[in-house]
Amino acid sequence: MLGTFQQSQLRIEVTASFNTIKDSLLYPKQLQKWLWFERFNPGMPEQLHPGLSFTNWTGFVPIHHQVEVVTPECLRLVLSQGIDGFHEWYWGEGWVQSRIEGVSLLPLNIGQTLSLFNLRQFLTQKAGNG
Repeated sequence: MLGTFQQSQLRIEVTASFNTIKDSLLYPKQLQKWLWFERFNPGMPEQLHPGLSFTNWTGFVPIHHQVEVVTPECLRLVLSQGIDGFHEWYWGEGWVQSRIEGVSLLPLNIGQTLSLFNLRQFLTQKAGNG
C-alpha cells in the first residue's frame, strides 16, 4: 500500500440521544444521508452486522469495509484498498467518538473531521425536526 501511516481520534458532543446516534451509524439508509460525499454499494442491508463487506467510493478512491464488531455502543470496520487500517466508532448519550488508523494517500484526519461535522449537522437537523 502506498501512503503514510496516519492516526486520528476525535470526540464531539452532539444534541442527540443514544438511540438516534446509534441508528445514524448502524443503518446504511441513515449513513448515506450524512456521508453524502461517499457513494455506497447498491443493495446494502437494513443494518450493519459483523461479517458484512461493502465498498464505498470517496471520489475515485474505493474503500473496502469489513464490519468486524457491532454492539449497541461500538462499530469497528477493517479497511482496505484506499485505506489499509481500521475505523472505530463509539457513542453514548450526547457524544460520538471516531478513531481511525491506517496507511493511505488520503488525508485521513480531514476526512474524519468532515464526517463528524456532517454527522453533527445531521443529528442537529433531526433533533429540530423531531
